[in-house]
Amino acid sequence: MKAVILAGGLGTRLSEESHLRPKPMVEIGNLPIIVHIMKLFAFYGVKDFIICAGYKQQMIKEYFAHYFLYTNDITFHTSKNEKTILTNNDDDWNVTVVDTGLNTQTGGRIKRVAKYLDDGPFLLTYGDAVGDVNIDKLIEFHKRSNKLGTISVYNFGQSKGVVDINKKGDIAAFREKSDLDGDLINIGFMVMEKEVIDLIPGDSSPFEDTAIQELVKRKQLNGYLHNGFWQCMDTINEKKKLEELYMSGNAPWKVWKD
Repeated sequence: MKAVILAGGLGTRLSEESHLRPKPMVEIGNLPIIVHIMKLFAFYGVKDFIICAGYKQQMIKEYFAHYFLYTNDITFHTSKNEKTILTNNDDDWNVTVVDTGLNTQTGGRIKRVAKYLDDGPFLLTYGDAVGDVNIDKLIEFHKRSNKLGTISVYNFGQSKGVVDINKKGDIAAFREKSDLDGDLINIGFMVMEKEVIDLIPGDSSPFEDTAIQELVKRKQLNGYLHNGFWQCMDTINEKKKLEELYMSGNAPWKVWKD
């Protein structure tokens, strides 16, 4: 199964960092946050990635073009223009970086990468949040539901995209952020059947306001309740919080071994 990561937005709420680079390339410790997300997926055997890039998309391409150099110890023999690789990381990934446009909405970005997806379900998440989501259990939960889409929901007490869910996991309503909204929020880490892409009208379509709303109407959206750790990186304070956890060795989302 392939994982699609939305990484094309401007990241204006984290302008202290995002004016220099795409928000998913902002580093937590020594790694961009998007790599933290990819390492989580890879821990569960998901190693084929499609990155929906946009703003400063060339920086994402350049990073993965040199990923082998960034993640290994190397001796450079300058007089011979040669190098000796001293280590070899375990990141056996296939990474497809697609320029999905500067102003394209989330749904439009997904629609643009449809040609690179296999038939059947795919994973989907945002490139600016980490969590210790059990991907195996998420996929199993989706398959058991026999529905077209599953989103992970979390009790965070913050106004993001909010869902109403019953004990079976059926989602009765999905709404974007409101000051009056309650506890369960959409945190990404989704599983979608490929036919969901047909519910996206075009580039100007936010995925949350088109495809997800249509799935709710059809009673085809399932909610996977995540009870562990999750944190987005919308502000510089949230970045600092994630970095402190990571550098202390107590990052809950770091399930992989170095």
